Amino acid sequence: MRKPNDMTLKDAITKMLSVYRLRGKFDETGVVAMWPEIMGTAIGNRTTQIYIAHRKLFVRIESSVIKNELLMVRTGIIQKLNERAGSEVINEIIFL
Repeated sequence: MRKPNDMTLKDAITKMLSVYRLRGKFDETGVVAMWPEIMGTAIGNRTTQIYIAHRKLFVRIESSVIKNELLMVRTGIIQKLNERAGSEVINEIIFL
């Protein structure tokens, strides 16, 4: 039987992230982790470095051809990543 002040594990983790102000870093980590899943294996395998700083996603890609293609669809990638994260995590992508 549940007590009136019981909460689910999901609610408890969400509340903890809010209280300790870790929600932003948690969302950023999720975006970095889901990069290969969203972009596919071809791009994921050629990505050598990926990190977020000041709401900018920095991605180092080995192939200049793929980098050029991604530059053209940059806004679509930003929208897709933010939709998947559930909030606006990144504003800009910089390809290195």
